[in-house]
Order: sequence, then C-alpha cells, then structure tokens
Amino acid sequence: MESGQKPMEIQIMFPDHLRGGVYSNNMSIAHTREEFVLDFLMVAPPAGSVTARIILSPGHAKRVAAALVENLRKYEETYGALQAAEEPKGRIGVN
Repeated sequence: MESGQKPMEIQIMFPDHLRGGVYSNNMSIAHTREEFVLDFLMVAPPAGSVTARIILSPGHAKRVAAALVENLRKYEETYGALQAAEEPKGRIGVN
C-alpha cells in the first residue's frame, strides 16, 4: 500500500440462514494440489453427518492454520492450557 492511502473497507453480508452457525465435533481434511477440502462433521454413534464443507486455496489454508494457532495461544493466555481431546475410536466413512 502506498504511503498516505487508507486501507479499503469491505462490507461483508451475513446471510440470515448462517447466523446460528453449525456444531461440529469431528473433521475430515482432504487436499489436491489446488485446494483443501474441510468437512466438518457432527458424529453421534452410530451415525453422523456433514454439517459444513469448506473449500480453500492452499495459501488461504495456511493463513487459516496460522490464525487458529494464534487464537489458541490467546485463548490459553486467558483461560489456561487446553488438553488435546482424545482421537475418536473407529473409522468414519463419508458418503
């Protein structure tokens, strides 16, 4: 950005149907050379379902990973150290 220029402000629309969010207690990640695919899952044995699918470019995936690391650091600074949750038992197949 050139000296003296103000950063551009971008107005983001938030659709009503997304305001409540979705819950996820599991995630599956796949990638190709061009994209990362994050499937967020709600698993309650004996079944589960995909609650959201996010497709990212590799560069954006790296920024997301860095933002998560930074926010986990801030969270632990405020609330104390987190213990990693145990990996779920069994295998999840997505149809």
